[in-house]
Amino acid sequence: MDSSSLSKWESEMCIMGIDEAGRGPVLGPMVYGCLYCPLSYQKSLKNLNFADSKTLKEEKREDLFESIKADASIGWEVDIIDPRVLSYKMLKTEKINLNEISHNSAIGLVRRVLGMGVLLSEVYVDTVGDAAKYETKLSELFPGIKFIVSKKADSLYPVVSGASIVAKVTRDRALRDWVFDETGDDMHRNFGSGYPGDPETKAWLEHHKHSVFGFPTLVRFCWGTCAPYLKDTIEVSWESDKLEESSSGSRSGKRQRTSPKFGFAGWKRGSEDFESGGKGRCKFFQARKLQLVAHFE
Repeated sequence: MDSSSLSKWESEMCIMGIDEAGRGPVLGPMVYGCLYCPLSYQKSLKNLNFADSKTLKEEKREDLFESIKADASIGWEVDIIDPRVLSYKMLKTEKINLNEISHNSAIGLVRRVLGMGVLLSEVYVDTVGDAAKYETKLSELFPGIKFIVSKKADSLYPVVSGASIVAKVTRDRALRDWVFDETGDDMHRNFGSGYPGDPETKAWLEHHKHSVFGFPTLVRFCWGTCAPYLKDTIEVSWESDKLEESSSGSRSGKRQRTSPKFGFAGWKRGSEDFESGGKGRCKFFQARKLQLVAHFE
């Protein structure tokens, strides 16, 4: 955004809508999008024929997105959440559920737009979870802004419909242009919509599963949809170098971890690889007199 347009956002009170695309699919990123404009432009916004992106054909969404980009009275931003990030957050020891990830993304967009100098007075949000609790949460974080959180907000408020189009087109393009980290002669891109019930998506998951490496990084392997495909994966156990505090307060480095059956690569160590006492160092490290170093001088 150039300096001349920024001054407009700073001098007029604005409204903003927030919506997501890709919450349910097992493939690809989840995208949160926002669209904002001056309050004085609100009536004109209704004439742009925005609608819930799910009800529009791809060509129409693309055309509307280009019109949004060309309109000097409209601003927009996106937050693209990589499938690897979704899986990591939802499977870590202190799990972050999808609702919290969604809330944090929406909150991040509000902060980003405010940080750009935009004077937000009203924000309309398509709800995730309990609408009243979500609205209270947002209002407490941003007391100077009026929040309206509602089910089907993308159908009720044109500013949210516009945000829905921004999010959906961004996700569609991300999938279309996805660059696989993995290589292989038998990989292909015919993965359909990415939704668990799509026959093309199910066939793609079946074709691309691996008993050791699991799925390509396009897949949200934390989704329950993946479990049936990975029931025959190889269980992995490995030694942890981290010294853990036992319940008695004594330190014990002899620890073996086992992966969940999501197909991560590795092997199962035999008991002979572990020391019977001490720090539990593997023979590989013992033979080379290698020590765990926590601080460098």
